[in-house]
Amino acid sequence: MAEYILELEGITKTFPGVKALDNVYFKLKPGEIHALMGENGAGKSTFIKVITGVHPADVGEILFDGQRVDFKNPTDAKRMGIAAIYQHVTCYPDLSVTENIFMGHEKIQKGTKRILWNEMHKEADKLLKELGAAFSPKTQMGALSVAEQQIVEIAKALSVDAKIIIMDEPTAALTNRESEDLYRITERLRDKGTAIIFISHRFEDMYRLASKVTVFRDSRYIGTWNVDEISNQDLIIAMVGREITQLFPKKEAQIGEELLRVEGLGRTGYFADISFALRRGEILGLTGLVGAGRTEVCQSIFGIERSDKGKVFFKGQEVNIRKPIDAMRMGIGYLPEDRQKQGLVLQWSIGRNITLSSLEKISSKGVLNTDKEASIAKQLAEKVNVKAKSIFDLASSLSGGNQQKVVFAKLLTADVDVIILDEPTKGVDVGAKSAIYEMISDLACQGYGILMVSSEMPEMIGMCDRVAVMREGRITAFLDRDSISQEAILQASMADDRPLIQQH
Repeated sequence: MAEYILELEGITKTFPGVKALDNVYFKLKPGEIHALMGENGAGKSTFIKVITGVHPADVGEILFDGQRVDFKNPTDAKRMGIAAIYQHVTCYPDLSVTENIFMGHEKIQKGTKRILWNEMHKEADKLLKELGAAFSPKTQMGALSVAEQQIVEIAKALSVDAKIIIMDEPTAALTNRESEDLYRITERLRDKGTAIIFISHRFEDMYRLASKVTVFRDSRYIGTWNVDEISNQDLIIAMVGREITQLFPKKEAQIGEELLRVEGLGRTGYFADISFALRRGEILGLTGLVGAGRTEVCQSIFGIERSDKGKVFFKGQEVNIRKPIDAMRMGIGYLPEDRQKQGLVLQWSIGRNITLSSLEKISSKGVLNTDKEASIAKQLAEKVNVKAKSIFDLASSLSGGNQQKVVFAKLLTADVDVIILDEPTKGVDVGAKSAIYEMISDLACQGYGILMVSSEMPEMIGMCDRVAVMREGRITAFLDRDSISQEAILQASMADDRPLIQQH
């Protein structure tokens, strides 16, 4: 057996006008968890597609267990034992877990076309139990959580005796507890000899699991290190090509008059007795464990969902926001957590997405002024530094960080004073995060009031003037800038007694 189960040597892949991989190297040992890191657009997705046979390399060699291979299609890669699990699970939601696991390689009785359902259910159940799953193989796939669906994807890989499993951002949509469960499963696979390529933006994933880390930047191979021999700072420099001396570029904004106030806001079954005020130039953080009710509070303020108790005041006047258009016309903007499903029309151009929230301003008698639309879109795309060839490129062609910048630009086309940001840096790389933090800080300095929801405590500590901590639908603490710390946030997030601190 060769020392390495997978080797990529000098792999180059070019698409029209774009070199997606440029002389890339990668080596993977059996029973190894090897992290692959890099900014969005670094070439990681193309790397996966070359390994799994979706795209053939233009130049270079792929060696599998010491032998040169040439994958013509994904089936070739699967036959060799290579499987990929993606952040956004691709499944058949209306079919059972068993059907999803064995899709494409069903067990068929010899000499007939009869599917051996009992045999398949039995093997699926065995695979699920090995992975610690508590659900039945007969469960409908669509009834499972994202974490459970990922377990099914791993079971699918094991059902074809996968020797290499590629995990692409598997923890991005998981809670901390679900991530720990995935870590344990991944380590169990490693201990049985499966080689794992773990792609993530989260440093904690790398430190928790991987023994080696490889970094790509601008489609090129930068280097490979032992995880215990590289510092956070050196890793960031490798990923972005420069030292980010201040990841959180918090600027001192002038705090002005009150813009938004909620009093006793409640929605039965989701949250209760929510009260806070947001002032001009202030960044107010809203944090807590997943399921604490943070997003639901923001959606109620913006009119996506209706609250059944409490009052909302905007610029001192009580308001009744029934739907999002009411909030936008009033001067409240909202950046949703899921940019791809709720923030963008992916098959529209960058420019059209940017101007989507201000069609009334660029139309006359129902006719769109396309020259004005293009001018506004170009100006705002440059303002937020969207990296694209043209505003006429599709939003789907952008990296996650640049898609998020487009959503920010869309907010700025509307006449708003308050901006609600729900997980504004979720799923973006460290370089894009720094750029987004700078944008948020600049917006506060320009006099916008910003309500920012985040699960990342360093984000809360580095960016916010005050933080409201939620637990089980209630605010348990208000922390001012001097008292914001991981310990204080965790204490308030897990506290049994409510409220701990009340500082309005």
